[in-house]
Amino acid sequence: MALSSSQIRYLRSLAHDLSPVVLLGNKGATEAVVKELDQALGIHELVKVKLSGGDKDERQAQIDVLTEGTGAEKIHQIGHVVVLFRRNADEPKIALPR
Repeated sequence: MALSSSQIRYLRSLAHDLSPVVLLGNKGATEAVVKELDQALGIHELVKVKLSGGDKDERQAQIDVLTEGTGAEKIHQIGHVVVLFRRNADEPKIALPR
């Protein structure tokens, strides 16, 4: 699903006060982390993830694994923190603006 720029701005404003729910360790984005993130997205829809250390390319690879494994969309990234969003089709919790 493609989000409009106003929807992305709205989600960024909601994510501002959130704490990271998923923290990646030295092993990076493993299958267990993807599974845990999938559950968190199912519950919250909007999740902050703190990435493990490394350069930009490593962090981007971790983000790619997480987004492809969960079907989430990257909303925003600052340094080692990324915000991901996936709409809950059954019970949407966040009402997006048009």
